[in-house]
Parts: sequence; structure tokens; C-alpha cells
Amino acid sequence: MASLASPTNCHSWAPFAAAPRFGSSNKLIVHVSPTLLAPIAVSAGHTLNLSQKQKSSIPNFTTEGLWEETDWEKLDADLNYWTRPLRPVQWYPGHIAKTEKELKEQLKLMDVVIEVRDARIPMSTSHPQMDLWLGNRKRILVLNREDMISTADRNAWATFFAKQGLKVVFSNGQLGMGTMKLGRLAKSLAANVNVKRRAKGLLPRPVRAGIVGYPNVGKSSLINRLLKRRMCPAAPRPGVTRELKWVRFGNDLELLDSPGIIPMRLTDQAAAIKLAICDDIGERSYDVTDVATILLQMLVRLPAIGPEALSKRYRVDADSYFGKTFLDKISLQLFNGDVGQASFRVLNDFRKGKFGWISLERPPKYVAK
Repeated sequence: MASLASPTNCHSWAPFAAAPRFGSSNKLIVHVSPTLLAPIAVSAGHTLNLSQKQKSSIPNFTTEGLWEETDWEKLDADLNYWTRPLRPVQWYPGHIAKTEKELKEQLKLMDVVIEVRDARIPMSTSHPQMDLWLGNRKRILVLNREDMISTADRNAWATFFAKQGLKVVFSNGQLGMGTMKLGRLAKSLAANVNVKRRAKGLLPRPVRAGIVGYPNVGKSSLINRLLKRRMCPAAPRPGVTRELKWVRFGNDLELLDSPGIIPMRLTDQAAAIKLAICDDIGERSYDVTDVATILLQMLVRLPAIGPEALSKRYRVDADSYFGKTFLDKISLQLFNGDVGQASFRVLNDFRKGKFGWISLERPPKYVAK
């Protein structure tokens, strides 16, 4: 049997429990993931359930108040643990290797680089090689889909990146919010290009800005909104753009639209799961039921949602059971037991904002204070 020890190693029978701590009155306070109370698959079809005796062994055991605050570091640790037994998420279409090679060559021609990330998961949509590729080139960071995160999320990320000296633009590529600011910022950062050209007796030329980022983060939609016409193919799925394309914005700005680039191998499976949740990676790369199960386990931990909102939305009595057990209940309630359809429903509800403004990441505490 696989080991049941949790990342925090609280109890051998509680794989998703957080480490206990003592309050000011010396009462034992235990933060427990809601999935603690659900049957947990361990190996070879075996399941593990908490008995009433085990529940009562925790002083003042209750689920009340467990979702009042989100411990993002603990949630990330649990997410890493939940992904270990799953089939690895890997996706690297053939055109990406060709794109990456061509993009490195085009970067040499760029005056400024616009890196687009998904505002719901800014860290997970950061390419590990991007800093190396860009070197000292001027960069603008765009967090797209700002309409899908809360004001608190936005402020936290703005502070985080400001401390790193990065220029950040929050945008909504579907509605065009932030695009004009992006155009002005790109021109201003590269303003000295033509100053140097004139000093050399050369004619001025348009500023060249390359737009790069992971698949389906909204690069092409941003360009189309900036140009106020559909110049680049765009659709709400990864892999639509398959070749580099230069387009001109007025007389003084040229934009390079590029296909999404992603590492050949995704070593961070917690980040890969978040890519799947946000539809920023090809659907064939993951098991939809696994991803929906983890999404439910994450949502129940977020104060903006929690167990009551999930139970109300799907008309299912949670009974403190989440994850796969809750997904099974949704399938029986709404889809005649079809877990696959239930999984797609949960994922699409999140992707369409049915749960409200939700980020799945927050900046590391050691930087964002």
C-alpha cells in the first residue's frame, strides 16, 4: 500500500490534515481539509474512511470555521500531495518546438517584450526559461482575465510585481480593457529606439513589440482588441495560433503574435493541474475527472466559495464530503451517474466564472507583505 503520510504528517489516517497548533487558551486547533472526511483512494481499489472514534479523537473536532481564511502555502502543499498519485499532465504539440526556435530568433529584433499570463494563475503561467530568453530587454507583464479575479487578488499581485520592478498591466482581452494602456506603455518604453536612430542619421521606424506567453492566455485576443479588428485567429482553447505573425498598429508600433509556448516537460505537476483547471493546456493531456476532483478540493478551501456555495449550486448535500465523493454525488444528481459529464460541468462553471471572482494563486508571503 502506498504511504498515507501527509506533507504535514499530522496523523497517518488523515492524509489531508494540516499540522495541529495550540491557541492562546492552550486549546488544540486543527485545520483540516474537507476531504479529510471523505473516502480516500489509496491503492489497488482500497479506500480509507474515518470512523466516528477517529473523529472524536481530535479535541473539539468540528468543520465550523475551517474556511474562514485561506492558508495559501498549506493549500499549495496539499495540492502537491494530491497530484502525486495522478497521471502526469504533459502536453507539447509538435508546432511548439518550431515556434520556440523561431521566437528566440525574433526576440533579437524586439524593442520590448509583452509577456501575457493568466491572472488567475500568474505563477503557473510563467515560463521557466523566459528570463533567460529575454535577458535585459524591456518587458511588460500583462495579467489577462482581470475580470475573473477579485480586487484583493489584483492588489496583491500588483504589489508583488511592483517590488520586482516589473511594469504590470491588468487586462480583459475579451472586452478590451487595458489594451490602450498597454499600447502606450510599449511605445514609451521603446521611445529611445528612434532617438538613437536619428543620432545615427537613420530614419525612424515603428517600435517592435513581441507578445509571448503560455497557450490560451489571451495573446491574440489582446492584439485584436488593440487593433480593433480581427487580425489574429483567437478561440477559447489552447493551440489555435500556430505560427508567428507580425501586425502593425498605426504607424509607430508593430506587434508579433506568437503561438503559446510551454516547457517540453512539466515538472511542477501542481502548476500543470492549475493549467488544466484554467483551460491553458490541451484537454487530451489530463484526466478530466482527476482535475475536477482537485478543483473541488481547492474551492471548498476558499472563503469566497466554501462548502455551502458548492452544495447550493449543485443541489447536493455535502455532508462534509468533497473531492471525488462530492463529484460522484453531482453526477448522480444531474447526469444520471455520468462522472465525466459532471467533471466537465464543474470545470466549465469555474472557467466561465460561475463561482465568482476567484484566483487560484496568491504571491509568496516572503515577497508580498
